[in-house]
Amino acid sequence: MHIPPNVEAISKALLSAAIAYSAHYSVAKVYNEFCVPDGLWGYFQGMITTGSPVCKVGMDIMSNTQVSYSTVIVMGVSRIILDWVAPGTSETACPAS
Repeated sequence: MHIPPNVEAISKALLSAAIAYSAHYSVAKVYNEFCVPDGLWGYFQGMITTGSPVCKVGMDIMSNTQVSYSTVIVMGVSRIILDWVAPGTSETACPAS
């Protein structure tokens, strides 16, 4: 079965966004639970735990996945605007093989 190049590109972009957001969401929940817990005790515990290597890695993962996810969204919106402003550009940019 032949999948058109534009459909394949859109599918890959959506999958990429879903993976990036899933990783971001999961790490954010773990970070919230273990690095900055709720409550007064969590406030004091967070003063120690947020500086740990594990929490630092969690923050780095959240930062990088946020960039990846937002980039996919911006690229998708840009493609929609470009197709609206200059129809037919997707056909010339991705010639059928």
